[in-house]
Amino acid sequence: MTQIIVLPHADLCPEGAVLDVEPGITICDALLEHDIEIEHACEKSCACTTCHVIVREGFSSLNEAEEAEEDLLDKAWGLTSVSRLSCQAVVAETDLTVELPKYTINHAREHH
Repeated sequence: MTQIIVLPHADLCPEGAVLDVEPGITICDALLEHDIEIEHACEKSCACTTCHVIVREGFSSLNEAEEAEEDLLDKAWGLTSVSRLSCQAVVAETDLTVELPKYTINHAREHH
């Protein structure tokens, strides 16, 4: 099992969380399976930036970002050198620390 430490986020995870997940799952799916309702407006098809996360620890263990993801990340709010679209970032065997950005650029936000 791999641990994902989710840093506190005022709306989505006020207390933060520690998730135990199987390698091979995306960060987005891991968050959703643990009731952290990260936005994913394109239904995890790498067509938006609403599931943007910042991987504070363990970034290098993730699969390499493809060109489509990198192009979309350029539009993400709060982009950093360790940003990923959580729907595309596959968890390996290295523990991760993930920050959920304060904002997204989802203009048609839906509450689940």
